[in-house]
Amino acid sequence: MNIVFEDFFPRMVEKLGADGFLNELCKGFRLLMDEEKGLITLESLKKNSAALGVQNMSDDEFRSMLSEGDLDGDGSLDQMEFCVLMFRLSPHLIDPATTCINV
Repeated sequence: MNIVFEDFFPRMVEKLGADGFLNELCKGFRLLMDEEKGLITLESLKKNSAALGVQNMSDDEFRSMLSEGDLDGDGSLDQMEFCVLMFRLSPHLIDPATTCINV
């Protein structure tokens, strides 16, 4: 399966502002998370995959998605890991921000 990712995040930040954009990321996390665990798990990702349009992916592909953002190696994503992953997938959000940093 070939999934094409178009980066709409920079336009969302322009339209919503930083606070509004972060609020939308949090909504996305809550949409995909297991409500009891407060994490995005393999099961919750599979269960909610239709919201992403990827309901036909294999378990290995879902595991790969999780592992891409799983910083602590627990096999799931907490809200911070999810947000970090979303920013990593959108380098256009990071580039302008780094130009504001005076080191």
